[in-house]
Amino acid sequence: MKNKLLLMTLSLFLLSCSAVREDTQPEVGSFMVAAWTGGGIAKTEAEWREKLANFSEHGLSDLFLSADIEETIQVVEWAQDYSINIHAWVWTLNRPGDTTAAKNPEWYAVNRNGDNSYDYRAYVNYYQWLSPFSPGARQYVTSKMISYADIPGLTSVHLDYVRYVDVILGADLQPKYDLVQDRQFAEYDYGYHPIAREGFKKLFGVDPMDMEHPELSTEWLQYRLNAVTSLVNEIAQEVHERNKQLSAAVFPFPVMSRQMVRQDWASWDLDVALPMLYHNFYRQNLEWIKFAAEQGVRESHGRFDVVAGLFIPALSPEELQTAAQKAISGGAKGISVFDVGSMTPDHWEVLKNLSKQ
Repeated sequence: MKNKLLLMTLSLFLLSCSAVREDTQPEVGSFMVAAWTGGGIAKTEAEWREKLANFSEHGLSDLFLSADIEETIQVVEWAQDYSINIHAWVWTLNRPGDTTAAKNPEWYAVNRNGDNSYDYRAYVNYYQWLSPFSPGARQYVTSKMISYADIPGLTSVHLDYVRYVDVILGADLQPKYDLVQDRQFAEYDYGYHPIAREGFKKLFGVDPMDMEHPELSTEWLQYRLNAVTSLVNEIAQEVHERNKQLSAAVFPFPVMSRQMVRQDWASWDLDVALPMLYHNFYRQNLEWIKFAAEQGVRESHGRFDVVAGLFIPALSPEELQTAAQKAISGGAKGISVFDVGSMTPDHWEVLKNLSKQ
């Protein structure tokens, strides 16, 4: 009886798409000039202050930092002296090497072949995905985000890998894995956790595994999309209650995101979305950056800001300037570069000039 009640409750909140809340979060600057970085770029306070001073001098307003809680607390404190907002960049559903999660194999995502993501790692060894249908995984992930949201002075909790395994890779990535993904192959089609299958069958009378082509079912797609959306919105509620913002690194634009990684970010209760407009991954030109930004801005209906993520290894300084302008003309409220380690002095000069807009 207890398990049935849990499944009924889970099914109900999976069908909800967006929580309504009062916008009580602090404002991010009108034009964001940001970067992603890992915590390893500096070790001591002096080294961090040197980095932060340089970032500030070149117009950086925001830094998306991937670091443990202790280091994040320190960097948040130091960054205040340089007027830089710090966002805690945290991997969400992809949790490679997570020793707590590893003790709970039932938390992991399952593909159409029935493979558990802890044991079967699609594409790369660091792909170990938790399932948004597992109550234990959801609670664990949310608790991780709360621990960062409790950091005084933090601007946002920044979600990454908040989706399923890529069912379709970008066109430029497929040859690297000796793949031609002209359809949705079972080993990369995730979301078939037992709780997901049972809940879907309760609603629609059919186990997705019994469908001839479950990957083509719009109901099954939407059901899986809703699972991630409800998780994000639960995290949003916790983060917002702590007077912090919620941001997320997402795939380029909503239609593409739904198809490639089962990610419906236009429905999320975010403050800032950062679509990764890495044009070279998809064999696109710089004009595509404007196109992709426009789609995200339109579908999000002004509910949150869209800040364009740009991939520095694929952009000369001149191309960075063009890409930024394309993103802005598409409605983006700023740019974020990946990552600071790829920046040359000439790239930094471009950011410095952008910050004056």
